[in-house]
Amino acid sequence: MNRVGLTGTVASGKSTVGDLFERWGARRMDADVLARRAVAPGSDALRRIRETWGDGVVSADGSLDRAALRRQVFADQDARARLEGIVHREVRRLRAEWRAEMEKVGALLLVEEIPLLYETGLEDDYDAIVVVDAPAELRAARARTSRGWSLEEFQAIDASQMAPERKRARADYLIVNDGDREALERRARDVWCSLCGIDCVDGSA
Repeated sequence: MNRVGLTGTVASGKSTVGDLFERWGARRMDADVLARRAVAPGSDALRRIRETWGDGVVSADGSLDRAALRRQVFADQDARARLEGIVHREVRRLRAEWRAEMEKVGALLLVEEIPLLYETGLEDDYDAIVVVDAPAELRAARARTSRGWSLEEFQAIDASQMAPERKRARADYLIVNDGDREALERRARDVWCSLCGIDCVDGSA
């Protein structure tokens, strides 16, 4: 199997690129999806989060209130580290299960979308790493529109991650998402063709 790590900055368009890669034939894992599974109602991770930060971070239906938790932890580096320690352990377990399943089905190219890939020291797990980035003001606007984040929330989360220039410097492939959807798809497709070792000049993918 060829393992590709897909990462980047906050609200840069990683998931859009992941969607494209999956459409073109990759088997894709989204760490954010695994993180939601990790803290599902009844999970050990959610129990530990509730014990640490109180009932206020759990909604009436028993699910994690992400906005309430985010307000508590992203301004506090130690609290954020505790939260990551709780969630990442379970995400790693779920990721290992997914990889094992992909080996059983004989998948040839795996794309693992992991926002904190560098921050959690996973870069050596991959044959290639694709970084998606965009100017900070554009990412802030996207976060406000698509996620309802305030500028302060965006800045706090963005500051908690590795600086964009460091991610760019460590990438095997860089996709800059500073244009429209068509431009992003064209740039993503160039990277996809390189990952697959195929000639996409004729318009095929």
